[in-house]
This record gives sequence, structure tokens and C-alpha cells, in this order.
Amino acid sequence: MNNVYLNLAVAGVRGLKPYQPGKPISELEREYGVSDIVKLASNENPLGPGPAVLEAIADEVDQITRYPDGAAYELKQAIARRHGVAPECVTLGNGSNDVLVLLAEAFLQPGLEAVYSQYAFAVYPIAVQAVGATAQVAPAFDWESPQPLGHDLKAMGQRVSERTRLVFIANPNNPTGTWVTADALEGFVASVPPQTLVVVDEAYADYVDDPTYPSCPDWLEKYPNLVVTRTFSKAFGLAGLRLGYALSNPQVADILNRIRQPFNVNSIAQAAGLAALGDPEYLARSVETNNRERDRLAAALAELGLRFIPSVGNFLLVDFGAPAQPVYEALLRLAVIVRPVANYGLPDCLRISVGTAEENGRLISALGKVMGEGGA
Repeated sequence: MNNVYLNLAVAGVRGLKPYQPGKPISELEREYGVSDIVKLASNENPLGPGPAVLEAIADEVDQITRYPDGAAYELKQAIARRHGVAPECVTLGNGSNDVLVLLAEAFLQPGLEAVYSQYAFAVYPIAVQAVGATAQVAPAFDWESPQPLGHDLKAMGQRVSERTRLVFIANPNNPTGTWVTADALEGFVASVPPQTLVVVDEAYADYVDDPTYPSCPDWLEKYPNLVVTRTFSKAFGLAGLRLGYALSNPQVADILNRIRQPFNVNSIAQAAGLAALGDPEYLARSVETNNRERDRLAAALAELGLRFIPSVGNFLLVDFGAPAQPVYEALLRLAVIVRPVANYGLPDCLRISVGTAEENGRLISALGKVMGEGGA
């Protein structure tokens, strides 16, 4: 059916394809009639929220008739303390996706450009195209690189011009799980002209245990054109509440807050985020569980003879050497949801989130069965 309103939409929006989320459990139940489903598609924390968060949510429920604190004073104070920055450096978002879009809306327009890597997070091209700006996409490293399909900072730097206002660097990167070292990243940030903001998307940073990984919030005073984004959706286990933030120069934060929607972070999310920051034991347990199970999953994939990219996040990108859609669909029939990534230009790959020990066992068993049947 033709959309009669399409020509009325602004130019950047007309050519957009909507973001494709992982298949919900309820949808798989309806389509395939299966139950007891394992969802390893959306890089969620399989442990669920910690007890301190659940208590905070319960305590806040009686207040939902009131508007939330539009400035989120207490939460911003806690985030600032965590990263050793001033509260004026914090911009809150309805998930870190929100602040990524705010950055595009604030600093891009037709005639200006943004740079990102070939296999970077799918929200970057959506945000750039929606405002009518031009994307400069740098080729990623190849499969034989020490960081397969990861960010090639030299190639990205070559695409920065006087028209470039934003550079997006996902570190670690989704969907590849690759990362950029501190020395390489700081060298890149130092080389970028001051009118170009470098946005380091650290959605998966809490999982990283590599000693070469940077602490970008520590660089904010040195590099005023640096922006760091974080989320509570991953290691903190609050994906359903949509809570994220940006750390930046206060002058950049001031601009973002001019266009940030009023009450974009609801009162339940604020209470949950505050409680999550006050429960470091839960965060440590989440990270330890993930990293142990990630190693187990990697070993199982290697035993099956599958190529995958070493990851410091809570997922692995697996290459099946042929179109992966039949494998994806076969896993659905076995009540296991993973993530196709053909929309990233990787039709032979699936992204598999790290679950609990039981969930990963189900995935390994199902994958072994599917591969034994020839991939379908």
C-alpha cells in the first residue's frame, strides 16, 4: 500500500528504514506456538534487576500520578559522582539512544556531515539521515585484523572535514564486540578539529575487563569536544525503563538540554537508576556472570567449528559462512531467539547475547542440533 503522506515528510525521513529490534518472546509464541523461550537477541542482562532496584521501584509507584523531577537532580548528582565530573556535564536520556538522537538534532543539518564506521550501531545512520545530514562511512577492519570488523580510526580520520560535526565511535562496538584501545582513541580525539564532536558510545563499557580499555570520562576536561554516552540498559539490567545519559563539556550539555524533551526520564526510571548506582555488588555479579558465560559460549562455538569475533561486551558475533537466516529460523523453532544482522551488511552472521548458564546451555544444545542438520 502506497503511503500518500510520504512526500509530505522531510527529505531525510522519506528514505529511512525503521530500527529493527530483536524479536519479542510474545511474538515468537504467537508465530510458532512454542513456549519456554530463551531470548538471546537484545543484549539484555539475564539476571534481571537487583533487589535494591525492585524495592526502589515499589516505593516510587505511589508517586506516578505526579510528574517526575524534570531536572532529575538526585540521579544527576549520583552519575556525576560515579564519573568524577560536575553535574552540569550530565544530560539524561530516555535510554542512551535518546542522547545520540539529541546530538544529531543539535549539531547536524543538511550540508553538514557525521562520520562512523561500517559496522557501527544502527542508530547512527538513522539519526544522521533523519536530520538531513550526510553520513561519511569509513570501511571497517577486515576479518583477519586483530579487531575483526572493528573501527579503523585512520580511515575514520580521513573522512573528517570542515563539514564534519559529529564522529560516532562505539566502544565496545555493537554488533561486533570489538574495542578501541586508550592510546589509539586518545590519539584520534586529539587529532580531530575542535568544531567536530567525538561521541564515544560506551553502552557496554561496564563489561570490559581489558587493561587497554580507556576511561573516557577522565578526558572531558582535556578535550572539550568529547562526548561520552552510557546506558543503564545493559550491565545494570534496566532496559525496559529506558535510561541513559551523556557526559560532556557543560556548554555542550547546555545545548542538549535546550532540546531535550521535558520529563524525558520518568520517575520510576530515576528511582531505579539511583538505586542501581548504589548497589555495586549487583553490578559486579552481573559482570562476573557475563564474562564467565561469554568465555563458555565462545569455547562451545569454537568446538562447533564456527568463526566468531572475540568480544568484551555481553554478546558474540558469529559467522556461519553462508546466509544465516535459515539458522536463525531453525533456532526459533527450537524456542531460542538470537539476532540476525543482515541489516548491518552481515547476512552470514548472527549476534548472540550472553545469557544465564541455563540459557546458554539451551542455546549451545539447539545450535549443535541445527548445525548437525546442515544449518536448517
